[in-house]
Amino acid sequence: MPAEAIARLIERVGGRFGLANGAEVTLEANPGADERGDAAAWRRAGVGRLSFGAQSLDDGELRGLGRRHRARDVAEAVLEARAAGLGSVNLDLLFDLPDAALGTWMDTLDAALELQPDHLSLYALTLDDPDAEGLTGIDGDHLPTRPGARRWREAARTQQDEDRAAAAYHHAVHRLAADGWHGYEISNWARPGHESRHNLAYWERLPYEAVGPGAHAFDGATRRWNAANLGRYVAALTPDAGRPPSLPPGGSEALDPATARSEALVLGLRTDRGLPRTAANEPPLADSFGWALAAELLTIDDADRIVLTTRGRLLSNELFARLV
Repeated sequence: MPAEAIARLIERVGGRFGLANGAEVTLEANPGADERGDAAAWRRAGVGRLSFGAQSLDDGELRGLGRRHRARDVAEAVLEARAAGLGSVNLDLLFDLPDAALGTWMDTLDAALELQPDHLSLYALTLDDPDAEGLTGIDGDHLPTRPGARRWREAARTQQDEDRAAAAYHHAVHRLAADGWHGYEISNWARPGHESRHNLAYWERLPYEAVGPGAHAFDGATRRWNAANLGRYVAALTPDAGRPPSLPPGGSEALDPATARSEALVLGLRTDRGLPRTAANEPPLADSFGWALAAELLTIDDADRIVLTTRGRLLSNELFARLV
């Protein structure tokens, strides 16, 4: 999107909803020279934080992922953001790539730290099947998987390794802690004061709005989403002459009290603040608390709160499945 369009969008949001002083305004961008846009223009438009989809800082891995950028592009993107006066820069990185070497991940993390970003989001590559999960129907929030992408996913899945992924995560935990980073959520680390307020809104179950195909919204009681198809989204908002505009197609889910409680437990445990110790006496955590302690997935910290251990973060899905 051109900077002028971003500026108009931010102005519209400010006029319709209001923007607090010092509001976090984040733009996501690919770091390639022909994809990342003009950081100075973003800054003038009101963007204060840039998040780059680096994924790796190894050119061989980037080629294997089909990315158009290379490691040098990531470095140039960060430098441009700094020169433009952007106050916060994030890099997204992936581990457990197909047939990846642990040493390559370690080199990527070292190279990322040399760029001195303010925030890192580290994700294990997930190759779930959105079609099989029913997310790509006519009102689904995912587009159907193309045949070529499906073939790549099926081949890549056989080249992943859970033990290698665990070793990569363990290394990141210790490497970043030694460098003074705050691991405030399972997949997110920040320099002090640079925690993503956008991300925290999800984990703290704050309300957020959905704008755009595939976007999600939450008001505290109901989740809803827009269908991923761009054509249907545009047609709803800008219909043919004589027809009034309508909300985009999509779906919604009302949360019953039990689901909301389980969700609050899962999201709370994802963060380093965890849950108050009293949560151990309430369902559904009460039924699994002893098991999770014995399995060294949970511990009680110095603030008397229940938090995931590093082992617990790695095996969090085992615990979360019992809570939902």
